[in-house]
Amino acid sequence: MIDSSYKWYPVYTRSRAEKTTQIALAKKNIISYLPLKKVLKQWSDRKKIVEEPLLKSYLFVYISAKEYAEVLMTSGMSRFIYFSGKIASIPDKQLEDLKLLLANETDLEVIEYDISPGEKVLIKAGPFKGIIAELVSLKSKKNIVLRLQELGYSIQINTSMAFIEPIV
Repeated sequence: MIDSSYKWYPVYTRSRAEKTTQIALAKKNIISYLPLKKVLKQWSDRKKIVEEPLLKSYLFVYISAKEYAEVLMTSGMSRFIYFSGKIASIPDKQLEDLKLLLANETDLEVIEYDISPGEKVLIKAGPFKGIIAELVSLKSKKNIVLRLQELGYSIQINTSMAFIEPIV
């Protein structure tokens, strides 16, 4: 029977320490969840599919309030995530939905910023690399319409949201 005082909490780990932190938590019998995505990596001599964290430096722990200190004393752990001055908790349904999305093995992409139509963006990769454009619309995460003012046209570019960033 699951104790209702247990909740999922997002925690922040040291850089690139997500997997080792999860192992250290398991040794302490603390339930944790690390969402992983499969990525094709290329080295000079080979290509390989590896699993990387979906959210860099984030891990989710299923604990009660009395286990906060034990989690913080775990190797690789940095801190809990706070929202409005309190430790943030994640509803069970949201974590189950995330697990379902990852089980589907769809091409997920996490963007760390929110770009709205009308904003100026810098193209970071591809044939238009270095060009400043205006985001006209988002048809999908990989089908973006940009207005290139230097050319006077709106061009639909099939690129990833990861290849553009907002200009502040």
